[in-house]
Amino acid sequence: MSIVKVGLVGFGLSGQVFHAPIIQSVEGMEIVKVVSSNPEKVGQHLPDVEVIASLAELLADESIDLVVITSPNQTHYTFAKQALLAGKHVVVEKPFVISSEEADDLIETARKQDKLLSVYQNRRWDNDFLTVKGLIEAGELGEIASYEAHYDRYRPEVSNRWRETAGPGSGMLYDLGSHLIDQALHLFGKPDTVYADLMAQRAGSEVTDYFHLILSYGTKRIILHSGSLVLRHGPKFQVHGSKGSFIKYGLDSQEDMLRKGGLPGQPEWGMDQEEWYGELTVTVDGKAETSKVKTLQGSYERFYEGIVQAITANKPVPVAAEDARDTIKLIELAIQSSAEKKALPFQ
Repeated sequence: MSIVKVGLVGFGLSGQVFHAPIIQSVEGMEIVKVVSSNPEKVGQHLPDVEVIASLAELLADESIDLVVITSPNQTHYTFAKQALLAGKHVVVEKPFVISSEEADDLIETARKQDKLLSVYQNRRWDNDFLTVKGLIEAGELGEIASYEAHYDRYRPEVSNRWRETAGPGSGMLYDLGSHLIDQALHLFGKPDTVYADLMAQRAGSEVTDYFHLILSYGTKRIILHSGSLVLRHGPKFQVHGSKGSFIKYGLDSQEDMLRKGGLPGQPEWGMDQEEWYGELTVTVDGKAETSKVKTLQGSYERFYEGIVQAITANKPVPVAAEDARDTIKLIELAIQSSAEKKALPFQ
């Protein structure tokens, strides 16, 4: 199998922690160049990779097959379009872009260029989400009545970083919201309506640091929530259906392992601690019975394994750009809903 030559744009938290280690672990991929203003930092992690200063220099390299964009959100559209027009396949870190109009333009550009375009919605491969997905698909909970997913943090002080500075694509809704929305749309498809309550809750905050979304599907309700002043976390997932309920605390382990230098294939990769296994409650002979459900193994590497197959074997990309476009569209509707204080149809 030919090797997919990768050019990585940006080497902040996303590029350093979530992309480079995973790409390195996947057979059939090789990072050959990184666009960064901090070559010393890149050299500490990727000593054999050439560091260059500009996207133009990267795109001029005909050996590069795939450009992975991990730069700040507001650059995603421009950089992705330049890469597609240069004849490169493209992966964009979430959030895909700032607007659904930008998303549509990139999708059309990729089609015209006959190049692959995908978005790194890696939390489709979180261990807890895979477990919830498996239970729903197996019918263990029956007809779903409500699904509630939280991504809470305790960060009372506002940080001096671009994600917390007012501007297009900043704030929690574009950041953590992209994950929760993608997961919900992946499970349930497009909602009938969207209602949102957004605010800057912390003193001095310039961006949305709290959101509460309600997606309606007939009588089914999907609740997606995030706050920055949550010191003691409740359940990550609460799913209730006609046959039972599933409650899951804790977070997927892969981010923490990556931050500590862990890689796919190592012992305990993507595994959950038994104390964090979720609880499934169903009725047996008219009585409620609760049992632990072993958490499935998380697997961020599946994304880039899928990208290799898409490029070399003409398989579908692991996350369709159209899916990511719908996530951005829902974010836009949430912003409008919060401003108008009413539910809006998803069309």
